[in-house]
Amino acid sequence: MTTVVNPASTGPTSSGLERDARRIHDDGPISPGSIALGVIIGRMSEFFDFFVYGLGSVLVFPKLIFPFAPTPVAATLMSFAIFPLAFMARPVGSFVFMWIDRNYGRGTKLTIALFLLGGSTASIAFLPGYDTIGYWAVALLALFRMGQGFALGGAWDGLASLLNLNAPPNRRGWYAMIPQLGAPIGFALASILFGYFVANLSEADFIAWGWRYPFFVAFAINVVALFARLRIVASKEFGSALEANELQARPIFEMLSKHAHDVVLGAFVPLASFAMFHLVTIFPLSWVTLYGGQSAAEFLFVQVIGAAVGIVGIILSGLIADRIGRRSQLMIGAVIIAIFSFSAPFLLDAGGKGQDAFIIIGFGILGLSFGQASGAVSSRFGQYYRYTGAALTSDLAWLIGAGFAPLVALGLASSFGIIFIGGYLISGAICTIAALSLSRVLDQSGEPGGQR
Repeated sequence: MTTVVNPASTGPTSSGLERDARRIHDDGPISPGSIALGVIIGRMSEFFDFFVYGLGSVLVFPKLIFPFAPTPVAATLMSFAIFPLAFMARPVGSFVFMWIDRNYGRGTKLTIALFLLGGSTASIAFLPGYDTIGYWAVALLALFRMGQGFALGGAWDGLASLLNLNAPPNRRGWYAMIPQLGAPIGFALASILFGYFVANLSEADFIAWGWRYPFFVAFAINVVALFARLRIVASKEFGSALEANELQARPIFEMLSKHAHDVVLGAFVPLASFAMFHLVTIFPLSWVTLYGGQSAAEFLFVQVIGAAVGIVGIILSGLIADRIGRRSQLMIGAVIIAIFSFSAPFLLDAGGKGQDAFIIIGFGILGLSFGQASGAVSSRFGQYYRYTGAALTSDLAWLIGAGFAPLVALGLASSFGIIFIGGYLISGAICTIAALSLSRVLDQSGEPGGQR
């Protein structure tokens, strides 16, 4: 096990400064409410960055970066081909930032990660188009997208685990859903910003400069999130959890030597909700933009309403999970997604009213399933490896379940028909049901880990 550098022997490090900060922290105990707020702000900032990019990959990049594509569909597919680079870079970021965490402290790790995340997103705002610098525009977009993913690998702060430590035994489902609220909030903010500029600017002005403002805003949001999270990281409660080995970063290969099968299993458990994630956010906007039904501005504001419905669904997931258990909640969510997959293609291809129904119903179902996804990826790890195991498992789950979703869904739908997105959704649901069933078998056979 790698140990934290001793500040007495090597000079001041962030680790030592963090311990000093906890000793002098006199603001009183950090309440579960403060931890919850910090978690929501942190997750909201991360999802805002990713959704600003995701919306830009539909509304901006096909025209700005890929104007040489033969058709609008081809341009959007090229744009979506850059999209998964962040999810591919994220596990690499986790590996590097876990080392920084062990040797220089979580405060240093979070500061570097969030400035890199905000900086990568804000840098896209200055990106020239293909008409100005040619294929360098494509290369720079790919570089900044990988920077987003690499940084997100370091944004894992352990606050969700700290929140779980404060959860009463009969309220774990409720506490597990709180971090998930950041996703629909971040998406709603990004959609409102883009919707405002799309609705109020000409297409020429929007492509020339209007789309850049949401990317500027991302950096400011990340700075606010950084201070909100550092306040909790410097708290006595967080320090006590670290000292109890609950939130310590462990070497990834050491963790894999003990929990490789739990990482793989945990990555497939939330696959239904993660596959659904971009099929109600990024993909339908591309379908409406390319094939019609309503304007992009109108659809963006419908998606904001959908995000509000998703928030309600996430909250309900916590209440339901505390009554029937997280495993049963996730199983029910996967079954509902499988059922929805049969009607989803017809709704999305039925004009404006059908598209609105697709978004509202889809977000509600997503909230019910996604609300317990964070608990799913961490529940099979004991406290010693929970922090590192949950981080890597989450990275892989997002990569497998969501990273390629817009590209695959649009590729299938445009080539073979919209009906094929139903097949994509049902495949994710089958993976979740199979993983949950295998998890139950392993638990009954005495394997370590298990849903809690």
